[in-house]
Amino acid sequence: MSIIKDDAKKIATRESYGNALTQIGREHEDLIVLDADLAAATKTAIFKKEFPERHIDCGIAEANMMGIAAGLSTTGKVPFVSSFAMFAAGRAFEQIRNSIGYPKLNVKIGATHAGISVGEDGATHQCNEDIALMRTIPGMVVLNPSDDIEAKAAVKAAYEHDGPVYLRFGRLAVPVINDNADYTFEIGKGVVLKEGSDVTIVATGLTVSESLMAAEILEADGINAKVVNIHTIKPIDKDLIIACAKETGKIVTVEEHSVIGGLGSAVCDVLSENYPTKVMKIGINDTYGESGPALELIKKYGLDKESIAKRVREFVS
Repeated sequence: MSIIKDDAKKIATRESYGNALTQIGREHEDLIVLDADLAAATKTAIFKKEFPERHIDCGIAEANMMGIAAGLSTTGKVPFVSSFAMFAAGRAFEQIRNSIGYPKLNVKIGATHAGISVGEDGATHQCNEDIALMRTIPGMVVLNPSDDIEAKAAVKAAYEHDGPVYLRFGRLAVPVINDNADYTFEIGKGVVLKEGSDVTIVATGLTVSESLMAAEILEADGINAKVVNIHTIKPIDKDLIIACAKETGKIVTVEEHSVIGGLGSAVCDVLSENYPTKVMKIGINDTYGESGPALELIKKYGLDKESIAKRVREFVS
């Protein structure tokens, strides 16, 4: 079983994004980074410091930034456009759809500060709708890594993938959970972190580590929960989800996103078509967030390990 130690290193995946861009940028001169006057927050400033000539600050103009990235991609560059999820997925949705998605251009969207863990910035900046929006764009790959190691691997995979990719990163530092020698990242392939027979917890992003710790709590109650990390929301790992449903009979999805249109909806789409199974969705329940410390918000909105364990316990019994 994957156990998260109390002294586990914690790193925000937005930090991983900046570091990964810099590392890949050293090897590939065609990688260009665009930002919307947020380089210090999105951590693309790490890349800017080393490659100032390949970093373009577009100002607070996300829609224009998407158009610039689209143009750059047609010249053989691989642009990574960066902003908060609310403004990347929300403000610039039409430009992503029409200027990037429709012509299938090779643009990568690095969206940081996603979900309620943005904390004190409040409801206007806590984007719980971005996965739903990006899932609807034909041909868009949607990645939501769970920790530093996975985030860096996701950026590399996005660079190597030919076509549009949406990458979701967080502001809050989260435990490193994928620091094992046999870890591999493949777009569209989920990762089984813990085997179990009573229920499967399917999680993504920040909630993966919380779900692993929830499984430990459930173990003490005699409930053997399987834990699966779905880092790719689209294309989703249908085979793994169906296999888990057949094996455990019950599925719980956990996400720092609205329960409408995100991971839970994607899992339900798979199961309703292929293997109808009882599913409980844990996430943001058709409501806006609020301003407050990130950890307190995670607890209030039921995404911490104790809340997840309680909901799963009730679901199984």
